[in-house]
Amino acid sequence: MSFFQEFKSFAVKGNVMDLAVGVIIGGAFGKIVDSAVGDLIMPLISKAFGGLDFSNYYVGLAGQAAGLSLIEAKKMGAVFAYGSFITVALNFIILAFIIFVMIRQMNKLVASAPAPAAPAEAITPEDVLLLREIRDSLKNKG
Repeated sequence: MSFFQEFKSFAVKGNVMDLAVGVIIGGAFGKIVDSAVGDLIMPLISKAFGGLDFSNYYVGLAGQAAGLSLIEAKKMGAVFAYGSFITVALNFIILAFIIFVMIRQMNKLVASAPAPAAPAEAITPEDVLLLREIRDSLKNKG
């Protein structure tokens, strides 16, 4: 088998294709959830807390003046940007909660789906039944 034929058989196997589809859909789903958190939920949380924006909270480590934006402070030297960490941590918690709720709903849908019908019992051939009768009768005589 040539190298290219071997690669072709590998690339078109079901598992590889399923993995590729999963990665593509996962990437697209990740963008949707990121947008929901960043564009819909975080602004509402910020509004609820009086316009609070953690992302610009920092401690200047190179003598930066207070009141500068985080970007300006980073241009002047090292900063301990704890506000960015708080923002990312909140985004993670919200994201994890959204995914939890979605998976919970999917599990409920799967649980409420009708169970597949049990397969019908296979009919035992007549010759097997006769052999069983003979076996049982020989056991009873002995």
